[in-house]
Amino acid sequence: MNYVVEQDHRTLKSINYEADDGVQSSGNGCRVISADLAYLGGTHFDVRVIDFQPIHTMSNPIKPPCDEGVIRSQPCSTPCQRSHRIWILVATILGSSMAFIDSTVVNVALPTLQTQLNATVSDVQWVVESYALFVAALILVGGSLGDHLGRRRVFMWGVALFAIASLWCGLSSTIGQLILARGIQGIGGALLIPGSLAIIGTSFPDEQRGAAIGFWSGFTAITSAAGPVLGGWLIETFSWRWVFLINLPLAAIVIVISRWCVPESRDPQAAKLDWLGTGLAITGLGVVMYGLLEFPKLGFDAIVIGAIASGILILGGFLWLESRLISPMMPLSLFRSRTFSGANLLTLLLYAALGGALFFLPFNLIQIQGYSATAAGAALVPFPLIMFFLSRWSGGLVDRYGARLPLMMGPTIAAIGFGLMTLPGIGGSYWTTFFPAVVVLGLGMAICVAPLTTAVMNAVSERFVGAASGVNNAVSRIASLLAIALFGIVMLNRFNESLNGRIAALPLSPTALQFLDAQRINLAAAALPPGLDSGVETALRSAIAESFVDGFRMVMGIAAGLTVVSAITAMVMIERRRAKA
Repeated sequence: MNYVVEQDHRTLKSINYEADDGVQSSGNGCRVISADLAYLGGTHFDVRVIDFQPIHTMSNPIKPPCDEGVIRSQPCSTPCQRSHRIWILVATILGSSMAFIDSTVVNVALPTLQTQLNATVSDVQWVVESYALFVAALILVGGSLGDHLGRRRVFMWGVALFAIASLWCGLSSTIGQLILARGIQGIGGALLIPGSLAIIGTSFPDEQRGAAIGFWSGFTAITSAAGPVLGGWLIETFSWRWVFLINLPLAAIVIVISRWCVPESRDPQAAKLDWLGTGLAITGLGVVMYGLLEFPKLGFDAIVIGAIASGILILGGFLWLESRLISPMMPLSLFRSRTFSGANLLTLLLYAALGGALFFLPFNLIQIQGYSATAAGAALVPFPLIMFFLSRWSGGLVDRYGARLPLMMGPTIAAIGFGLMTLPGIGGSYWTTFFPAVVVLGLGMAICVAPLTTAVMNAVSERFVGAASGVNNAVSRIASLLAIALFGIVMLNRFNESLNGRIAALPLSPTALQFLDAQRINLAAAALPPGLDSGVETALRSAIAESFVDGFRMVMGIAAGLTVVSAITAMVMIERRRAKA
């Protein structure tokens, strides 16, 4: 660890201390020199830390990186009262947790939604994508809005909107209503997520911020691990609707606490809001997503091709605009750093693999393997637990070797985890099929998440840390958004190819084949033609299940390939530098 000893702002000496040698932890992943080291030769000096390695704590399986970078980049403008500290953390933890675990809980509910709302796979993809679209496109402007109008105010607006949309989700009677409600929920999430992180940063001074981050991360770890299990239990015991309705009492608690205990803060010098850039980002991403999600049904139709082409053009206009604005939503100048560009490309590939692959896992577990919703939710619990318990060890890897080596090792191990996902067929014990894959995948992600945050933060100057963290956060969300749509195309094509081969030998009438063709879009939930012989019905049901497994294996294989490419990206683009202990 490097320190600069200063007197009257003049650098007198640069000091390097080995880890834990006269150095004490501040609790936030930054080591601070102990008080007695501020005396050299009987003279008092100011000691300034010039290098640090943040220690990332727990995140849920698809929680974006750099959340802690966003917190640390906020200056403490409104220190909280001692009696309010715990309540500020309660409000921000509950608010963050609602948004963080909502996607994973909803994933567990998707097979049930598909059955009870008579939805296609494309429809349930939109349930996830409509939420992710608005969060990904608005999360940067959501943080800026809080800087202008008040972080507490915008945070409370986000929580209230999230709650209203959750109520609409819970009362939806059609899949179309649910998709619209999820989009509104995403807008609320884009306001409350950056607001909760900014409130922690502006409310806690440096000497308290580390403990606050640790407390926040630890409790979000608990909710991340328990959320899918709770969601599965709610689905089995009551209804899928309670997956959304449970947000209402939580939101009420957050609003009450925020109103009375959370201090308000603003940034009078914040950059102007980039509304035009926001509009272009939402429109471009939305049009591209429409084309990709409609492709399985329409194929190379003019509407699909036109949507994808026009969406790409709009996104090109967004990049052109961002390159010319004085205060852009996404500062493209950050990408002049080779390491920053490499870290974001790695993030795009890694989180595309993670988000796209984990979208289909609950369908396999519930519809093919016969897991209950609760068991399917519990199947991924080892993932967040491994990340939680290994997070401090992972931070130590950054201290010893720098970010580059862990960012090569982590994705490589994660690729092995995705590879193990391709092995299970139909049936078998969880402990010998999916458990090893989840453990290896969790180990790989635990190794690379903290170094990824470090690489992003160290790639830019201190005044751009907040912007860099926000951009990387958004990139991870966009990666998952695009991957779910693209993996859906791969899954359906492989499913159809496999099913065609398996049903060729079955004695199905033209009417039965026509009925089955209309059901292919539902994948494993495809209904069987009526009036089949019991033997043919059993064989057809087995053919559908085995064809889904074939598609699932291909998706996991592509995910493994993406993670290998992300490891190569780290090797080529991340700066080779050993961090000093």
